[in-house]
Amino acid sequence: MRKERLEAFSDGVIAILITIMVLELRPPHASTWASLAPTWPSLLSYVLSFVYLGIYWNNHHHLLLATHRINGAVLWANLHLLFWLSLVPFATSWLGDSHGAAVPTAVYGIILFCAGVAFTILLRSLIAADGPGSTLSAAVGSDRKGNLSLLIYAAAIPLAFVTPYISDVLFAIVALIWLVPDRRIETQLR
Repeated sequence: MRKERLEAFSDGVIAILITIMVLELRPPHASTWASLAPTWPSLLSYVLSFVYLGIYWNNHHHLLLATHRINGAVLWANLHLLFWLSLVPFATSWLGDSHGAAVPTAVYGIILFCAGVAFTILLRSLIAADGPGSTLSAAVGSDRKGNLSLLIYAAAIPLAFVTPYISDVLFAIVALIWLVPDRRIETQLR
């Protein structure tokens, strides 16, 4: 399989996930500014999840840009990532509807953690397919940014049962860490 097919499929899945999330948003019945107030938890969870899906889409693109070989392990690793990302709309809706309750916040964190692990598996599968001296391997190095993200997610999950808002802040911190596109791959490709 050519990497372009893998990228196109993944792009389509992520676009569908974003569409599903926005369709879950319900407008207020009244037509006043005050009627928007009860929707803020849903809107905030949507914005955070939209940013996360955008980050995964952007970094997935960069991974494939630096990749030359695709094999069966890469295909399964990619599907594994898409599986966890496909749960983001569910967790987003539950988180927003619950107004940030402990269990939905922890489930959101578990899904983000598992998506992070799946992304790491995909990254390692791509490096294995291309070889240890590949552009991608040189660009990623020890992947401190990815490992730090997993550590923050792991901390946020139990903290949801202490104060869910702490977990929400940690989720936002990880998003901010990744919001600026990862320049390691672009630098290696130059």
